[in-house]
Amino acid sequence: MSGHSKWSTIKRKKGAADAQRAKQWGKLLRFVEVAARDGGGNVDSNPTLATAVAKAKAGSVPNDNITRAIKRGTGELEGESYEEAGYEGYGPGGVAILVQCLTSNRNRSAQDVRSIFNKHGGKMAEPGSVAFMFEAKGVVTVGAPGAPEDEVFMVAADAGAEDISGGDELIEVITPPGSFKAVTEALAAAGIAVENADLTQMPKSTVPVEGGDAKKVLNLIDALEELDDVQDVYANFDISDDVLASVAS
Repeated sequence: MSGHSKWSTIKRKKGAADAQRAKQWGKLLRFVEVAARDGGGNVDSNPTLATAVAKAKAGSVPNDNITRAIKRGTGELEGESYEEAGYEGYGPGGVAILVQCLTSNRNRSAQDVRSIFNKHGGKMAEPGSVAFMFEAKGVVTVGAPGAPEDEVFMVAADAGAEDISGGDELIEVITPPGSFKAVTEALAAAGIAVENADLTQMPKSTVPVEGGDAKKVLNLIDALEELDDVQDVYANFDISDDVLASVAS
């Protein structure tokens, strides 16, 4: 599992006991709304909306809220107009970072993101400077104790997965974007409990980060993710499990 994926998993588990649910719900519902606006309100014919709804449900967003967000996206209810905006930069230790936003004000988003980079020892980069270091992938995580790795491999591979890596707690299944939905559904149909499933930007290579830079990078990532307009942050750091656990605690 890549460093950023491990960090996200650690924070997700910790976040279940923390009280940032309202802000997270807002981001998840914004994703649902934009997905419905761009591809229609039917999850069966709009894979982006299906992913957005699945993420919202995984985040414990009530079904009524999800339905209203879909209706705002399709124009059945009045809603704010959002657009996608992406930013690129570098963090401490030369870590490459992609920031994806859904915003009603691009100037505000750019200023906020730049401010966070500057405050935490990073710097913004020109468009295209970082994006080529990442590629779109689907990532499905399964709880290792409840699912033999051999079984996960067979089911996922038959459905189109391209890589599987095992650990003590989680098994991570990597898919091409086009096979993401099929793999997720195949695992569920086989009775294998999926802990998280998401489309992501995966780094083609990683940068080892240690010592003080490791904490600075994680603080920068967290600060970016706290911004209201930011939907996703991707980074190519490789930080040891011990350091990740230490910072999380």
